[in-house]
Amino acid sequence: MNLRRIAGIFSLMVLAAGAARIACAQADYPFRDPKLADDQRIADLLGRLTLDEKVLLMSDHPKIPRLGIVFSGQVEGLHGLALGGPGGWGGRGRQPLPTTTFPQEKGLGATWDPDLLKKIATLEGYEARWDYQNPTFARGGVVVRAPNADLSRHPLWGRTEESYGEDPFLVGTLTVAFAQGLQGPDPAHWQAASLMKHFLANENENGRTHTSSDFDERLFREYYSVPFRMGFEQGGSRAVMAAYNSWNGTPMMIHPVLKSVMIDEWGNDGLICTDGGALGLLITAHKAFPDKEHGAAAAVKAGINHFLDTYIDDLTKALKDNLLTEADMDAALKNLLRVYLRLGEFDPPGVDPYAKIGVETAGELPPWQRESSKALARLATDESIVLLKNDRNTLPLDRTKLKSIAVIGPWSDQVLLDWYSGTPDYAISALQGIREAAGSGVKVLFADGSDPVEAAALARKADVAIVIVGNHPECNAGWDQCPTPSNGKEDVDRKTIVLEQEELVRQVFAANPRTIEVLRASFPYAIVWSQQNLPAILHMTHNSQEEGHGLADVLFGDYSPAGRLTQTWPTGDDQLSPILDYNLLHGETYLYSKQKPLYAFGYGLSYTTFAYEGIALSAPTVAADGSVTVTVKVKNTGKRAGDEVVEMYVQHLGPDGKGSAVDRPQLELKGFKRVHIAAGAEQSVTLDLKPRDLAYWDAARHAWRVEKEQVRLLVGGSSDMLPVHEDLNVTSTAEFKP
Repeated sequence: MNLRRIAGIFSLMVLAAGAARIACAQADYPFRDPKLADDQRIADLLGRLTLDEKVLLMSDHPKIPRLGIVFSGQVEGLHGLALGGPGGWGGRGRQPLPTTTFPQEKGLGATWDPDLLKKIATLEGYEARWDYQNPTFARGGVVVRAPNADLSRHPLWGRTEESYGEDPFLVGTLTVAFAQGLQGPDPAHWQAASLMKHFLANENENGRTHTSSDFDERLFREYYSVPFRMGFEQGGSRAVMAAYNSWNGTPMMIHPVLKSVMIDEWGNDGLICTDGGALGLLITAHKAFPDKEHGAAAAVKAGINHFLDTYIDDLTKALKDNLLTEADMDAALKNLLRVYLRLGEFDPPGVDPYAKIGVETAGELPPWQRESSKALARLATDESIVLLKNDRNTLPLDRTKLKSIAVIGPWSDQVLLDWYSGTPDYAISALQGIREAAGSGVKVLFADGSDPVEAAALARKADVAIVIVGNHPECNAGWDQCPTPSNGKEDVDRKTIVLEQEELVRQVFAANPRTIEVLRASFPYAIVWSQQNLPAILHMTHNSQEEGHGLADVLFGDYSPAGRLTQTWPTGDDQLSPILDYNLLHGETYLYSKQKPLYAFGYGLSYTTFAYEGIALSAPTVAADGSVTVTVKVKNTGKRAGDEVVEMYVQHLGPDGKGSAVDRPQLELKGFKRVHIAAGAEQSVTLDLKPRDLAYWDAARHAWRVEKEQVRLLVGGSSDMLPVHEDLNVTSTAEFKP
């Protein structure tokens, strides 16, 4: 990319932004005094704003020139900063600015590695600062719409790619890590603000603008809201986007839980924004109000303090007609302003520790061109790959024993970017990565699979065939179009989980029994035939700039796979419940389903083997307000080093061994850790558990209740392979108010 050319394109904007920053530095108001308490600074600024300026403040990237105020806009960042890409996020019609791009959020979830996600988010937050503050670019903002804390409850959900998984503890833990990475360790300032999406239960695309996700308060507390609560309470996020849908008939952007739970209980004293166009949909789709004037007033009273659509005239009219008071505005804006304050945008020069990022760059490469960024993207790709099958040690491939490889499949020579992707500085396709890793002594043949006869002929000539199939992340079609039934994306749910391209796999396998399937996909697929017949299957998601290198690392054994599925993979459409049935107790997810899946939640193989040689508790009993440490001995019994994901689940046996007083999940993840173990070595892995984490929601008493009961702790490498267990007695009951 020609950086000088980009500098010229944005010079006028840079001058304007620079003038605004100079004005900020020269102004002398109490709200700029870092010695004052946060509330004093916010109150001072609110007192200086006119009512029209307060209305303007609820827009994206607001500016108040007379006070020298320029507050950050929002940017997308689910798996890397998006400053121009397929969806145009942050581009605004301009040439995309490259950023480091990682596997889709589903793939990041498959790493089961919170430490890695924290590093990825730290880099993303740094890039957001670098691009926003760099005088050449002055692009984007430092309020980052990430992570997505939604749960992928149903395999037909078209937006499954944006979710870490179906389990609330897993998704919550990864949400916490990503939020912490974005915001950084400074106690007073954030590198970037983490804005979680989409509150709440936004898990169907067809009809999402008006449908209601219906379930009781227990499921709200114990399942759907858990990742958001953890993101606020443990991750420190203070920003969230309200979803389009309703919960039990009330649109989320005006739902009372925004205040009663999110603000009052979880402490979100920050930003709550609408989704794009949501204010209009409140009138046209939900038909909740006669016009946007009434809708805007209701939204602000509910806690909304930031709109992502046109609202200014409607909100101004609502104030004029006394549907809303200035006091209502101030109550909402004081929380919004707290986010900008924590981003250092109230501060005079020299106070914000992140203010120099991207400003003093002499002799410094842009972050996306640094070797450390490329290495992190490659590591994330390596860790995200899941080995689903490997009979007779088909994998890894031995370069020294191969003369030819056939690579077959649509888009195998491209890295496909999804709707919320940025634009990588470079991208290594699967074909490119395989060719590079195979070396000059191995001939790599290629066919896109559009002609199955040609593909079979090519496979027949090769020592091994690698067939790469799966979905196109944008359906290879327009905004709301998905001509392939198993495909889905934002605004379009899938019609089936049966992979149409499995027929291509069949024909390649018939020509060459040494066929390896690489399922590059955003969602679960019912690849029953493949599992029954093929010798080896790998799963990976889209979008990583290091896609080809990561795939080749695993195919040729330079990396031993250890990714784990974060969602149950059913055997077919007949195992699916209706997508609008949000009551998990009817049999959804591994928590409640009684059906045997194709692949279980938490499943994934390795090139080595691990033995679980014992489990020990720090004590056999624990009080309701105590804690216990679980120690598991894991030995690498294979001949090569590798990672193992140690997963700990609980079962509630009840006080008499006959079960809990209420319906509980049959199995529930409560701890996990990804560890690296050398060949032949043994490692003791410790996991902590608190009885409070075993509580259920008592709706009648509006409290969390810990039972006096026996709990079984089961540990292993997958939810369906838990070789060691131990029972723990919780010796007392307790009630915890939220």
